[in-house]
Amino acid sequence: MRALTVRLCLIVALSTALAAEEIGQWGLIANEPGAQQGYTLFIPQKHESIYLLDMQGRFVHKWETGERPANSVYLLEDGRLLRAIHTPGNEVFGAPPFGGGRIQILNWDGEIEWNYRISDSKRYQHHDIEPMPNGNVLAIVGEYRSRDDALAAGRNPDLLEGDKLFPETVLEIKRTGPETGKIVWEWRLWDHLIQDFDSEKANYGVIADHPGLFDINIVSGKGSDWNHANGISYNAELDQIMISMRSQHEIIVIDHSTTTEQARGHSGGKQGKGGDLIYRWGNPQNYGRGGKEDQKVFGQHNPTWIAPGFPGAGDILVFNNGQDRPPPPAPPPPPPVDGKGAYRIESGKPFGPDAPAWSYVGEPKESFYSYFISGAQRLPSGNTFICSGAWSRFFEVTPAGEIVWEYRTAIARPDAPLSAGGERAEGAPAPDEAAMRGVGVFRATRYAMDYPGLRGKVLRPLETQ
Repeated sequence: MRALTVRLCLIVALSTALAAEEIGQWGLIANEPGAQQGYTLFIPQKHESIYLLDMQGRFVHKWETGERPANSVYLLEDGRLLRAIHTPGNEVFGAPPFGGGRIQILNWDGEIEWNYRISDSKRYQHHDIEPMPNGNVLAIVGEYRSRDDALAAGRNPDLLEGDKLFPETVLEIKRTGPETGKIVWEWRLWDHLIQDFDSEKANYGVIADHPGLFDINIVSGKGSDWNHANGISYNAELDQIMISMRSQHEIIVIDHSTTTEQARGHSGGKQGKGGDLIYRWGNPQNYGRGGKEDQKVFGQHNPTWIAPGFPGAGDILVFNNGQDRPPPPAPPPPPPVDGKGAYRIESGKPFGPDAPAWSYVGEPKESFYSYFISGAQRLPSGNTFICSGAWSRFFEVTPAGEIVWEYRTAIARPDAPLSAGGERAEGAPAPDEAAMRGVGVFRATRYAMDYPGLRGKVLRPLETQ
């Protein structure tokens, strides 16, 4: 097998006291010859329509859904949409702003073909989903655990607030009917915990000796939303899943080649480690192999593997939101790993690399900062497409950091609707900084001109259709 190199590519949204992106321009701002041609799919938070945008900043398709989104939306290769939907009224999990609870498939005309609910007293789908090559869907799901469960697992009671805790679960779901699905694979973080607080518990141990386990007492707050996982990605070549744990400022990788039974344990699968973490990066203090000065990501979103055939294929790309982050260091060469997808780690050392192989920062630095949501995507040309979510801004940069395409959507809040041309409707108030910080775009995705899901579709500006 070919040799692999694990490299991290960061989109660095630098946090400063005055960081704020200018909000004076709207619609298409730049469209240079070096831009990767295609169409941009996005859905504004708290709005009910999904938009497809051409390179000239014109809407060429719109799905009017009548329901609030729950962040993720994908255009599948068959031309249908996969998305998550906000489901209010959960009796245990409530209705958090990041919540979902339902997964849907819509056809090109917006008709619902699949409407699958994951919202009950035990589980609640949230933040992100991921389509798989086999047609199944991966979903991030919060799992209910009682206070007694948490204490039995070695949680420090001083780190609990209330009577529940929501650790993360990953479900693989196969569609079986218009409103039904079958869970064909499952992984639970709860099965892979360690702690050094209570020596009488079975999972007591030396955390630094077990980087594949997750410390139940690593917290950023006392609330029940313990991990706040906000992104999931699947690598079909390696058969691995990557998850962004925002509250722990870390990305983790697990082995999907296991059975569900193996995923509950510590052996089995291609990597031989069952459901234990096979790689983690961003915050080695979480597993006792570094300090605060070694932290690399801060409130990150949207970690993905760069697709095969694209420049940087196999590298990991992540949007580093950067709350309270110091300036990034110069990137050294990344360490090699073997060709079977195993991630090298030395005894007593954290997982590498020490710093990203490539990063993008604003110029000046304070011009680019999105404190929440957001994402990034490597394009076939080698350019990188960035969604600065808090500001509803999409832009494309070359490897050298030159902006070759930029668009700012005016649909930053419900009282500033978009016209067909992508600008604020006449008479709508201009969003101010406070409004922009309250509403945005979780993620935007660029699809190439020849993407299979766009074949045979009418893609003229809406006003001409």
